[in-house]
Amino acid sequence: MQNEFYPLFYAFNFYLFGLIALVSAIVFVTRKSPVAAALWLVLVMFALAALYVMLDAQFVGVMQVLVYAGAIMVVFLFVVMLLNLGQPSELHDIRGRLGRIAAGLIGLALVAELLALSRTALDVRLELPAAASADVVRGTAGIIGPVAAPLFTQYLLAFELTSVLLLVAIIGAVVLAKKRSA
Repeated sequence: MQNEFYPLFYAFNFYLFGLIALVSAIVFVTRKSPVAAALWLVLVMFALAALYVMLDAQFVGVMQVLVYAGAIMVVFLFVVMLLNLGQPSELHDIRGRLGRIAAGLIGLALVAELLALSRTALDVRLELPAAASADVVRGTAGIIGPVAAPLFTQYLLAFELTSVLLLVAIIGAVVLAKKRSA
């Protein structure tokens, strides 16, 4: 049972996260500092993950955060910092009174959304049919198994080659950094 508040709340959040993704992408492209640009890209990844969750693709949203915003961006930031591409004067991004006011307003908006979501979640009751709840208890209704099975059987070679390629890229970055400092 959903109340009349849910479609408005859904539309507001969809446009909010879409706007956050677009603005963060534009700011990402315009940054001079690679470290600041990478951090803005992380915000884009989180906004896209929120959009995936809203589109009822929770697994894709979680993988977006774990793989892209987590692992890939950590490797990217490690390589950028290893190569020392940023200058200390370029590392500041949004400072001063305007940046603090914008951050405060965004924080207040997110707190208001959390409060509205918790109020809505208390009103909505999830009722599963008996057969569906039995499948959930047995674990046969999951989506991770069908997604992971081809990854570790049919596409295992591509998966392993990708990990080796990432390792070679990191080693190449270390070699380039040592040549510059020497």
